[in-house]
Amino acid sequence: MEKKPLRTSEEWEGSLGADVRRLRLARRYTQNELAERANVSLSALKNLEAGRGSSLATVVRVAKALDRTEWLSSFAPAEPSFSPMDLLRRSAEKGPRRVRHGASNS
Repeated sequence: MEKKPLRTSEEWEGSLGADVRRLRLARRYTQNELAERANVSLSALKNLEAGRGSSLATVVRVAKALDRTEWLSSFAPAEPSFSPMDLLRRSAEKGPRRVRHGASNS
């Protein structure tokens, strides 16, 4: 089975920019309107849509302005399946553990 090559940063930026542009047009916003709603400069929005790089702040503001915060949630780390503090508390509740030392070879 052949592995699909990973996307480059430029490919991710282009894909995200295209998604933003498609959604902006579907919402019938001009670039100026979306930039104002997102509180970003028009040039920052144009750069984002063109896939020419963008700051995280711009991506967050534009995603929020387009009501697409689920895009941001995908970046959040997964919730841990256990709490290290709970493990520590449980081990403390069990009391001290005995350690057996093996016989010496001397």
